[in-house]
Amino acid sequence: MNTALWIVAGLLAVLFLLAGGGKLFVSKKKMAEARGAQGWVNNVNPGFVRTLGALEVLGAIGLILPALLDIAPILVPLAATGLATIMVGAVILRIRRHEPKAMLLDLFYLAPIVFVAIGRFGPEAFG
Repeated sequence: MNTALWIVAGLLAVLFLLAGGGKLFVSKKKMAEARGAQGWVNNVNPGFVRTLGALEVLGAIGLILPALLDIAPILVPLAATGLATIMVGAVILRIRRHEPKAMLLDLFYLAPIVFVAIGRFGPEAFG
């Protein structure tokens, strides 16, 4: 179980580093024009998009680094919980925008995040 949690956390960290980095470094205009349901950026402040990107990058770092360095490993399930909260917000946004395919993808990402949060808070918590 510990190995599975490490693998899932690593894959999620890569995913959220890329997604968050994109929100931090790609312009709002280019994100809105990009292929794939990114039209939501037209409805929010650019500062919100950047903040969301920064939180995703911090969450990705928090999934791996605290446990890897054995410094405050309790941050791992807290980071997973924070990313899960972001994804719940994404699902709500997709429901409001009537984007069922994108909502299913967000739910698909939410499941492994919850797996890591529960696993690291519970049976495979870092001692």
